[in-house]
Amino acid sequence: MNELLKWRKEFPILEKTVYLINNSLGAMPRAVYDNLKLYADIWSTRGIRAWEEGWWEFINDIGNILADIISAPHNTVSMHQNVTIAEAVVLSCFDFKGKKKKIVYSDMNFPSVRYLYQARIPDGAKIEIVKSEDGITVPTEKMISAIDDETLLVPISHVLFKSAYIQDAAAIIEKAHACGAHVVLDTYQSVGTVPVDVQKLNVDFVVGGSIKWLCGGPGAAYLYVRPELGKKLQPRLTGWMAHHAPFAFEPDMRFTENIAFKFLNGTPHLPALYAVKAGYEIIREVGVERIRKRSLELTERIIQRAQESGFKINSPLHPERRGGTVVVQMENSQRISNELLRRDFLIDWRPNAGIRISPHFYNTEDEVDAIMEEIKKLSSMRAGFKI
Repeated sequence: MNELLKWRKEFPILEKTVYLINNSLGAMPRAVYDNLKLYADIWSTRGIRAWEEGWWEFINDIGNILADIISAPHNTVSMHQNVTIAEAVVLSCFDFKGKKKKIVYSDMNFPSVRYLYQARIPDGAKIEIVKSEDGITVPTEKMISAIDDETLLVPISHVLFKSAYIQDAAAIIEKAHACGAHVVLDTYQSVGTVPVDVQKLNVDFVVGGSIKWLCGGPGAAYLYVRPELGKKLQPRLTGWMAHHAPFAFEPDMRFTENIAFKFLNGTPHLPALYAVKAGYEIIREVGVERIRKRSLELTERIIQRAQESGFKINSPLHPERRGGTVVVQMENSQRISNELLRRDFLIDWRPNAGIRISPHFYNTEDEVDAIMEEIKKLSSMRAGFKI
């Protein structure tokens, strides 16, 4: 038996379902029950004293667990409610009044952050969108050629949410830096299943969330800022948590030197941070390198079963370019997806993509075989089942 399967007992939902939707919502660790109870107990017994007895440091502690996972220095990761807010904090550090006003990203970026950058067009931002040619990949050479001396920001997804294609972040970062531009790397679909070393990449900003491969649930996103940049930049989207002396309640801002706090704003979302702790600790202990090895084994098995059934695969076949998800397309895929969910096979479906199947380190070969057999059976029934 694969040694990682010893962790299955830590995830209650695995006892009752075939859980292969980790690219959308990772399974909840059992320890979340105790951690949220601890939060409630502290609040109910210590009241306002909780801030000085641990809550204030706890915000930084959670960021530092994530820092360990992405090989970042401690005190460089701030915690936010979601990726859109994290990227808004980054955007607030820049204006679009000078020569450098171009933002380059692909049409495969997640829509929420695309909306955020589009909203800066009235402020002078010029957006150049690099289009995918196949709906699966984004040609690296096209991304690189779009970046020039007028480019200010390059917000890219490390792993594309629709197809699980891994972009060549290192090459894009190198070109951006040569042009004096900054890269915002969205690692929502990579951290926790694909190794990320922010220092080796020399990336400027990294954003992501905890809902998916980190098994942390909603309400806890992260923002890494490269230390040299963090010392210089001054976010306009700020608040009292970023102040050098927050409890002095001074009328004017003096930023703290702690980068993790400098990029915070208002009072933090403590319940979500208590919820996320268990998932972060498990991922750190298991190790993303081991998770990646297991992920490739299981995704390769999905691909083999899909090919045997004649299904179209809308994910990269080459393992070095594939994240933790395999997207499978067939006739009536949306209806089949709905029926799978009804039968407690948990996956999801995306338009112009197909059924997304995403095993994590706690999943088994038997679960992969079971869902692929179920899809094959439903596909052969065609219209013979109800939505």
